[in-house]
Amino acid sequence: MVPRTAVKTARWWPVAAIGAGVIALCYGFARYAYGLFVPRFSETFGLSTVAVGVLGGLSTAGYGLGLLVSPRTSARSPRGTVLLAGAAATTGLALMALAPDVAVFGAGIVVAGGSAGLVSPGVAQLIGETVGVRVRARAQTWANTGTGLGLAASAFTPLLTFGWPAIWATFAVLGVAMTLLAWRTLPRTEPAEAATGSARGVAPLVVNSVLIGVTSAPYWTFSSSRLTEAGLSSVAATWCWFTIGVAGLLGGLAGRAAERIGLRAVNFATWTLAAAGIALLALPHPGLPVVLASSALFGVTYMALTGLCILWAGRVFPTRPARGVTWSFAGLGVGQTVASPLAGAAASAIGLPAVFGLTGLVALIAWSQLHPRLAPRDR
Repeated sequence: MVPRTAVKTARWWPVAAIGAGVIALCYGFARYAYGLFVPRFSETFGLSTVAVGVLGGLSTAGYGLGLLVSPRTSARSPRGTVLLAGAAATTGLALMALAPDVAVFGAGIVVAGGSAGLVSPGVAQLIGETVGVRVRARAQTWANTGTGLGLAASAFTPLLTFGWPAIWATFAVLGVAMTLLAWRTLPRTEPAEAATGSARGVAPLVVNSVLIGVTSAPYWTFSSSRLTEAGLSSVAATWCWFTIGVAGLLGGLAGRAAERIGLRAVNFATWTLAAAGIALLALPHPGLPVVLASSALFGVTYMALTGLCILWAGRVFPTRPARGVTWSFAGLGVGQTVASPLAGAAASAIGLPAVFGLTGLVALIAWSQLHPRLAPRDR
């Protein structure tokens, strides 16, 4: 094992870059790409709308299982947890590509979803143990932008003429390569110290994360439908998805900003921009420039907010950031799970423009963080 004092001097960018690559695999390919291919999956397996929803729920279930396991595995070996996440993503993608029936396909979705639950706590813990304090915020937020990288890389794959099994098999091959690269390059660490931090510090973090889930779920689920309703083509929707991913890469700048002006101020400003980006889809006739601007704002603020949650978690649990990240991302998942059906019901009653307008207003609840007890710690 490499002593803790030695690995603290490791350069931050190689760890952050490899972490971002595994996160791109687990989120961009193994978790989020499912939604892009629902029409093709439905055609192959004869899925009803209910069945599509059940399969999506299996992904969330796998994600939850991964989050439950990750604190313990990250405490023993954050490097091993990241490798396990890469292996789970690769296995899940391969099972989906080779599935002879919907049962095997569903099993692949569960395994692939589990990889996303494992990877973020593992990467956060690894950076916390191997990167010096002075540059740790940068490393955490840049690694978190791997989700945007994965979204950008998968955005145009539905337009390819190959069958979806070939595309999924390619994702699995990329997963093998990424996992092997992580195995060769990520540093080893000793088991982490016991977790520290108060419940009072966790509660505001979880509330903030639930709010991210509640406000992002309508966008992830219904933004494409809103574009179709506004008269835009499927190609335009693909460009918007790509914009979300590319703009999300800029979310890595949030770490440096938090170092300079404080986590609380950056979090507050990011929430304000997020509300504006969501509300743009409430305009009566949003054209392509408007929806691209909305996609860019959503991408950069979503990645920035989740990255800031990782920094916040590290301040609540300095020696075990994986535990705080697990709390945070569990809250995010709960928010998304609850908000998606509520947004669907609201859309049928008042229409999608009103849903996006109300969601933008809900995002402004984050202004309550002006109160010190609800705000992230700046020290």
